Amino acid sequence: MRQRSLLALAISLVVPMGFAYSQQTPKVALLALSKQDHTLSIVDPANLQIVARIPVGDDPHEVIASADGTTAYVSNYGSGAFHTLAAIDLVGQKPLKFIELGALRGPHGLDFKQGKVWFTAEAAKAIGSYNPATDKIDWIMGTGQNRTHMVYVFPDANRIVTTNVNAATVTVMEHTDARPGGPPPGMPPPNGAGGPPPGMPPGGMPGAPGGDWQLTVIPVGRGSEGFDVSPDGREVWVANAGDGTVSVIDLAAKKVVETLAVNVPGANRLKFTPDGKLALVTPGSALVILDAATRKEVKRLANVHGSGGIQMEPDGARAYVACGRDGYVAAIDLKTLEVVGKIEVASPDGLAWAIRQ
Repeated sequence: MRQRSLLALAISLVVPMGFAYSQQTPKVALLALSKQDHTLSIVDPANLQIVARIPVGDDPHEVIASADGTTAYVSNYGSGAFHTLAAIDLVGQKPLKFIELGALRGPHGLDFKQGKVWFTAEAAKAIGSYNPATDKIDWIMGTGQNRTHMVYVFPDANRIVTTNVNAATVTVMEHTDARPGGPPPGMPPPNGAGGPPPGMPPGGMPGAPGGDWQLTVIPVGRGSEGFDVSPDGREVWVANAGDGTVSVIDLAAKKVVETLAVNVPGANRLKFTPDGKLALVTPGSALVILDAATRKEVKRLANVHGSGGIQMEPDGARAYVACGRDGYVAAIDLKTLEVVGKIEVASPDGLAWAIRQ
């Protein structure tokens, strides 16, 4: 009920807020969440100016944009108490609605692939997908792991990676051709039995991805939260906040092949540069930049107190780091590895790019 009243208030604020900024959303825009103000800032990366601030509801943590760059989705987290995603019209610069997730409480990590919003539900120990075309949650998969937090979905949506903070694990989900509860591919059902129950289409329930999913749980370090998949899709690097280390997972082998003692205690985000040469890690006390090939520290920026999202500019020129305690998003030149600008956002956290097609 509180979320619905907030949405009504948000819509009533759209007109005056539009007058305050009266700038169009750029085709390529940086999105930055404020946990303090409960707003989404649309930023023009050309001049680092905020063109609009839009209400998004209680305790926003992560944001993702649709593939066409017209809609943003925000997770209302509440440490596992809340159960909505906020949908935002980025062109009209206004809130659209709250998407009710029901028992899938504590939505946090987000991704957008194959026309769907993929989200973690921390309190439910699960991952789900929401289809905007049908306005329905069309898939849910439990992880059985404590605090399933961040998520990465591969472009074909046949492989998913998630970190489980309190379990100190990473889950790799891989889509298979087998039907849930049925025989392996190529094996006939015993005694001529099997097949879908009467009235159920082959391949399972309608709306769910066909086939089954194979889950592999990989132990990593304590407090595994922030992670990224290397641009070549071969490795997952996981920042372990409790250990101050980074776990390197070989995705083909589905195991940790190296643990980097890089002194990043409290690290909650990690992001590769688009060319895969560097990895940026935010442990709160500094921004740590690692060489991906040598797996050694290149630079440590003590004046960048990153505590939230990291995003890379699509052209690879800059990185953007949410500095929650300092109240701004830092712009980092990826050639000089120095701060070149700041965007004032109160207690910033989740960041994303919206690229309008």
